[in-house]
Amino acid sequence: MVKTFINGALSMLRKSLLLVLFMVSFNVFALQQESGNTTPSGASVYIINPVDGDIVSPTFTVRFGLRGMGIAPAGIDRVKTAHHHLLIDTKVLPNLTKPLQATDKVRHFGGGQTETQLTLKPGKHTLQLLLGNYAHVPHDQPLMSKKITVIVK
Repeated sequence: MVKTFINGALSMLRKSLLLVLFMVSFNVFALQQESGNTTPSGASVYIINPVDGDIVSPTFTVRFGLRGMGIAPAGIDRVKTAHHHLLIDTKVLPNLTKPLQATDKVRHFGGGQTETQLTLKPGKHTLQLLLGNYAHVPHDQPLMSKKITVIVK
């Protein structure tokens, strides 16, 4: 009788444990689908102005474009949002799994800015946008604009 009771209790405990594990794994999967670092389908980032090949003065305006997502300042963790980083004359991309470090070649726009005044020395320069999440980390599928070239006169 005691043995039957223990076997029944163990069976119920196993079933309960399996149910709990299933529920936890389902919730983790749901959170991953809605994480602030998931790249929304169809999202894209682009440079509105200048356009590839433009000749610009040493100080010029760069306007950022974004489709399929919203802008949120750094530190604000919202689903389907990001903020811009402008890559200037980069030949090698920064580590896309870590927070982007601000340098003269990687400019942060963590305030949610969608344009900037940029001053560059005369010559040929490349510009490219890279989105980062609330912690400056690129998304799981990094969103980068096409690299454009400008000539500063």
